[in-house]
Amino acid sequence: MDAVLKFMESWARDLYYLIGVILNEICIIIYHKRRTPMVTETHFQKELVELKDNLLKMAAMVEEAIRDSVQPLVKRDSELAQKTFEFEDRINKMEITIDDMCLKLLALRQPMAVDLRFITSAMKIITDLERMGDQAVNIAERAILLNQEPQLKPYIDLPRMAEIAQTMVKDVLDAFVNRDSKLARSVCQRDDVVDGLNDQVVRELLTYMMSDPKTIPRAVHLIIVSRCLERIADHATNIAEDVIFMVDALVIKHHADEKKEES
Repeated sequence: MDAVLKFMESWARDLYYLIGVILNEICIIIYHKRRTPMVTETHFQKELVELKDNLLKMAAMVEEAIRDSVQPLVKRDSELAQKTFEFEDRINKMEITIDDMCLKLLALRQPMAVDLRFITSAMKIITDLERMGDQAVNIAERAILLNQEPQLKPYIDLPRMAEIAQTMVKDVLDAFVNRDSKLARSVCQRDDVVDGLNDQVVRELLTYMMSDPKTIPRAVHLIIVSRCLERIADHATNIAEDVIFMVDALVIKHHADEKKEES
């Protein structure tokens, strides 16, 4: 009987020890499973912050490129146009850098929901920003040509269009980073102002061309400048529409929201 009791006690001790070992291993596994995603998540958030910072840097370059493209025309100083050409190269390189960041985040982090929409929207935004840079270069090139001829008219509406376009670029990127759909909608509204100024510039220049055929080459260059500024505003509006979709899950491109309400 004593032998049986001793065997039972020994067996109970071994079982208790085994259960302890198993529970300890389970705790270690659970700890690592919980801890690893937290570390990964923190690193992922840092990468998203870096992506935001690069987007803002690229937008700041585009703002300066727009301003520096119009200044050579207003001040009739063709040397100032060189700054715009330098910005174009930097903007193009930044586009490649950000695109590469987005692809790596998609491939390695497999983001979900809001983060996925943020990254995919960023890839679309850099395309619009790069095209704004191209439009700024077009303006600078026209400015150089126009500065070789007598000034056709005072430049009032064009600098105003450039100023509005600059603020649109700044505000729409702020709206994107801060997920502010209200600010994005205000950018869309300002596009109408730029469109109105473009129409006004074109009508005025057509009057010049009809009254004096000799003004046609200069007037055409100015119409192209106005058109480039109008296109920059359009690209800012494209970004604003993407922000509204990202934040409110609402498609307003091509007035899709209005058509949906009517149907």
